Amino acid sequence: MSSYSAAPVPIVIAGAGIGGLAAAIALRKAGHEVVLLEKASQLAEVGAGLQLSPNACAALKQLGVLEDLEPAVYAPENLRIWSGINGEQLARVELGSFIKERHGNPFWVIHRSDLQQALLKKVQATDGITLHLNSDVLDIKSSQYDGLNCVYQNAETTRNLMCKALIGADGVWSKTRLLVANHQNAHFSGQVAYRATVPMNQVPEKFRRDSGLWFQKESHLVHYPIRAGTELNIVALASEVWQNESWSTPADKEALLHVFRDWPAEIRNLLATPQSWLKWALCSVDASGPWSHGHVALLGDSAHAMLPYMAQGAAMAIEDAAILARHLPHGVENIPAALRAYERHRKPRVVNIQNVAAQNARTFHFSGPLAYARNMILRMSKPQTLAARFDAIYDWTPDY
Repeated sequence: MSSYSAAPVPIVIAGAGIGGLAAAIALRKAGHEVVLLEKASQLAEVGAGLQLSPNACAALKQLGVLEDLEPAVYAPENLRIWSGINGEQLARVELGSFIKERHGNPFWVIHRSDLQQALLKKVQATDGITLHLNSDVLDIKSSQYDGLNCVYQNAETTRNLMCKALIGADGVWSKTRLLVANHQNAHFSGQVAYRATVPMNQVPEKFRRDSGLWFQKESHLVHYPIRAGTELNIVALASEVWQNESWSTPADKEALLHVFRDWPAEIRNLLATPQSWLKWALCSVDASGPWSHGHVALLGDSAHAMLPYMAQGAAMAIEDAAILARHLPHGVENIPAALRAYERHRKPRVVNIQNVAAQNARTFHFSGPLAYARNMILRMSKPQTLAARFDAIYDWTPDY
């Protein structure tokens, strides 16, 4: 007599970016079968660098990915803060060994694609995770059986996949968010980011070792080494009217140089070095809005895209993945309740960090007396005191 064993019903994740890949690994470690649906035909992360603060590293360690990143990362010893008016150094924030000893995990900077590729390799090496490219989630419907049907389009064919839950990790312009009642649309902040990388041997020594943060009226600049110190990541941010339908597009270098025309010559020369630039609209999704509805939940930018002024966008997505898996242990029965618990667990922290980023956006772009007061406080602050301001963010671990 033969026996029949039904195939396990998976959790479906829409989007195979950093958050989606991390969630796939975390949910598989919790015992679930996972199907990743990615609308792109290949996984090629756009953008440039990102910062992995100790809280992000704690979650990546739990996923078993942290050691895989070491050949590609750079660990700056300091963040140096400069005036974009006269080039004066205003302050130094101690990172490096100080941060690692204080929080138990490193502060690293890395190219986005290097992080995504490490997560992808982990996914591909893990049984129980299936990745489908060219697959765009359309809807999720109740099934006459014990589960849900995820409706998605693959190679112009509509398909149905029985699943336990749908996790939307499909970014700031998430389609999955449309399945969450009273969802919040992405909002353009009125600011843009110009991003580029350049070989390290093409930039002056001043820019080669530490991270840098420069302040000017209605604009600021961030730079740090990536790819084991062989390239410099540059992000130039400014208030600007966005008149392009795309959220990311090739940028006109001459237009960028015009925006930064009043900056010190060393910065204008640095901005003139890259051959090409990308221009990104900085958009946000209010983290206080709904993240879940029934068997659907949002993660990362889909739930709470934030301005990059605390460098926590990728970290929050990775944290989300770890906490989502905690609330969905193997054998969980009431999935809607578990997803609501995940939302309640994560929302206060993410809302707070989103608010910190928004406040930093204002502070970084001060002018006049406010900028003078900000600069005086920075000059008077000790490097370790400035670093300690981030304790509430950096102390987080997956057991939080």
